[in-house]
Amino acid sequence: MRLDKFLGELNIGTRSEVKKYIKKSQVTVNGKIEKDPGKNISETTDEIAFKGDALTYEKFVYYLLHKPKGVISATEDKEKTVIDLLKEKDFRKDIFPVGRLDKDTEGLLLLTNDGKLAHDLLSPKKHVDKMYFAKIRGIVTEKEVEKFSHEMTLQNGDVVKPSELKILKTDEKAQTSDITLVIREGKFHQVKRMFHAVGMEVTYLKRLSMGSLTLGNLPYGTYRPLTLEEVSLLKN
Repeated sequence: MRLDKFLGELNIGTRSEVKKYIKKSQVTVNGKIEKDPGKNISETTDEIAFKGDALTYEKFVYYLLHKPKGVISATEDKEKTVIDLLKEKDFRKDIFPVGRLDKDTEGLLLLTNDGKLAHDLLSPKKHVDKMYFAKIRGIVTEKEVEKFSHEMTLQNGDVVKPSELKILKTDEKAQTSDITLVIREGKFHQVKRMFHAVGMEVTYLKRLSMGSLTLGNLPYGTYRPLTLEEVSLLKN
């Protein structure tokens, strides 16, 4: 990899800024000052340092985000995106969210630059479980549990695969229900549309897990790198 590309991918600066740093003798390769931006280096075996600080290159990065409401699941938008939540040291131009959560939906969102893993997690053929917690306007009964356990046709004609609906509690006076729902695909507004199909409304929605990855006690609006074990489990 070219030295300037290496530094750029680590968000040291823009391409022109990186070249200035190199020309000013602020970059070393294996302990020696390097002034050629085009020098080919090994991102895995060469020791690269900027202003004396060693740099570590990771081909793929994986972040678990507890997405807050009001943030768009996109890389660029006129409104605030999930990528904007990354600290400067963690930002890379090739990071993207795996799938999407609606603007008003909270919970687990994976950010990565690993396209193959993202494709596998989102492919309907892989049957990756996604668990949601939701508050429903309406009383969910065993009738809905049974209906959701089979293929369902939504109001626009879309057919969704069988899901696992669990009733956590109901409030007859308020006419509300708390539920969890496990789906194995990710059609547009799917959870909300499934409840619309049975005459109910989702008033709050939060994703708790995706495959082997769980939100756990990650604070609202924060993120963390995945552990090696978590990445391995996702890939397998």
